[in-house]
Amino acid sequence: MHFKLIIAFVEDSKTDAVMDAAREAGATGCTVINNARGEGIKENKTFFGLTLTSQRDVVLLLVEEHLSRHILEHIGEVGEFDKKAGAGIALLLDVDDAVGISHQAEELGDVVEETL
Repeated sequence: MHFKLIIAFVEDSKTDAVMDAAREAGATGCTVINNARGEGIKENKTFFGLTLTSQRDVVLLLVEEHLSRHILEHIGEVGEFDKKAGAGIALLLDVDDAVGISHQAEELGDVVEETL
């Protein structure tokens, strides 16, 4: 079984919705890193030296490769990444190897067979 890593940078107000959407689409779990910050094309606005941006969360999802594109697209829709500038981004990376995921592989075996 092969896996991919989805990394999503999400507005903190949408993190729970993105996590729910990922699970609906076939993800078996995720890791959330809170209070990330970043900058896009335009610089963040400041007011008396304070940056006026919402916090971001980084959502990490290790997912089975055959389910990965569907999960990526679903969280993109729920997070409104393509509808609103600065709403967030998600990317998909190949995973060469991983340990500690035997329970996920067992859980996903039947799901992947049905998908194929």
